[in-house]
Amino acid sequence: MNKLNLIDNLQKVLSTKKEAKDALENIFSNMKKAITNDEKVVISGFGSFRAFTTKPKGGRNPKTGQRLQITPRKKIRFKIAKDFFK
Repeated sequence: MNKLNLIDNLQKVLSTKKEAKDALENIFSNMKKAITNDEKVVISGFGSFRAFTTKPKGGRNPKTGQRLQITPRKKIRFKIAKDFFK
């Protein structure tokens, strides 16, 4: 399922495809803002999204074999709701 499928499904509830697209864009935008501000986004019955920062770690360039330091990065963790498959 992709974004267009979500818009098509949302259009069945709303009157137009433009309304469905705007609603979905608004939802994603608000989720992105919340996660960027280190807030947890919880959708009951579905799951929760939370940002976290990885630790710096050592690595190597596969071409040259040169050792390097991999910088910390922000990632998103999704935890499925307990009743997701019920």
